[in-house]
Amino acid sequence: MGFAVKIELMREKIKAYYAATKPRVTYANALTALTGYLFAVGLFGGFDILDFVALSIGMTLIIASACVLNNLLDRDIDSKMKRTETRPTVTGIVTVRGALMLTAALGVIGFALLAYTGLAVLLLGAFGYLTYVLFYGVLAKRLSIHGTLVGAVSGAVPIVAGYVAISGQIDVAAAILFLILFFWQEPEFYSISIFRRREYKEAGVPVISVVRGSENTAQQIFVYLLLYVASTLALTAFGYTNWLYFVIMALAGAYWIWLAAQGLNGKDLEKWARRMFHAGMLNMLLICIVLPLGSLL
Repeated sequence: MGFAVKIELMREKIKAYYAATKPRVTYANALTALTGYLFAVGLFGGFDILDFVALSIGMTLIIASACVLNNLLDRDIDSKMKRTETRPTVTGIVTVRGALMLTAALGVIGFALLAYTGLAVLLLGAFGYLTYVLFYGVLAKRLSIHGTLVGAVSGAVPIVAGYVAISGQIDVAAAILFLILFFWQEPEFYSISIFRRREYKEAGVPVISVVRGSENTAQQIFVYLLLYVASTLALTAFGYTNWLYFVIMALAGAYWIWLAAQGLNGKDLEKWARRMFHAGMLNMLLICIVLPLGSLL
């Protein structure tokens, strides 16, 4: 085998291991941790470049570690779904041994960095990790219609960890941040469950759209969306953010609610659900931009 061929094979292997970390999921969740950190800086001050870097890298690595382990555990499900059947843990490019080694390496380094930012941040990171891998990935996702609710708990942890890295405490603001991310995930992932309903059904995953139907799921989306918007606006009501934040998030929330109401008629729900998903991504992008400014200005 020539040197060039070996280099190409190594490059493909590296790409496969990188893909096993679910980069988009990893970076999106890590971004919320930085959002929580910068939001707290606006309230309390105390920005520290070393803490910020440790939080950034540490949170990214432990989320990546959890994603690799989740991919490994989900091979049986992923192999039955079109969008996941080519994942490297399914095809075997990333072996079981390789995935475990990557999970361990990322986790050890990640948790060490979180420990540098403080015990509370480390404990929150461990709680989120355990919830995502064990309670969601191994148990709730496979056994219950409420699996998404369990997964949403772990997804709401990073922003709280970022906030606590500065504040040093779980207070009203931390609770609201948790609720914002928790309630945001339900409309987002319930939307995915609608336009991926056939795949989940074939894989035997009991998501809400499979068990209760897409129309009921659309109704649930509307309810959770109202709770999400109320949570975003609660930050201003409790004095943590300014009116610029309030106006921007109120307008973004109103648009998402208007779009959600269109799904209550039960027509063309798969197309509607895709629009809902993209509107949710827009809302989260706005949160990550506007929230730090809302406490700073």
